[in-house]
Amino acid sequence: MNSDRNTSARTTFSAILTLPFGGLGVRADHNCIRELVFLPPGTLARAPDSPLAERAAMQLLAWLDDPDRPFDLPLAERGTPFQRRVWSSIAAIPRGSHRTYGEIAATMNSAARAVGQACGANPFPIVVPCHRVVAAGGGLGGFANSTGGYLLDTKRWLLQFEAGR
Repeated sequence: MNSDRNTSARTTFSAILTLPFGGLGVRADHNCIRELVFLPPGTLARAPDSPLAERAAMQLLAWLDDPDRPFDLPLAERGTPFQRRVWSSIAAIPRGSHRTYGEIAATMNSAARAVGQACGANPFPIVVPCHRVVAAGGGLGGFANSTGGYLLDTKRWLLQFEAGR
């Protein structure tokens, strides 16, 4: 990542965590977490700039020690009603398990592609574990609106990490 992009990322987030798979940016205001964003490996860390950003950072780091530990964060109201239903379904997938886009779609009377789009729009990855949704036939599928690069590497890492715990 070039230094201009790194500086820009550091100023747009309330905190940036350096995690084993890469960076994770936290956007927060005084009342809620607005968004969590996967950032490329090599993104520089940024200390939390508010009590809520610090709380989020502490819980995300604690998740690395215990991926079954529940999150207790005020999340911003985001998404369409359909997206929120998909995210609720994703949040119910136990650690170490996965569901396919099609399985979730079938429970919602929808299409796998629509579920995939809702997964890609998830503003709270890890807290709402969209990495647990995979393609039919055992493929990874996409991740965070990407089908390759560091984002797919991140999904692979998250699945392996949770499966090994």
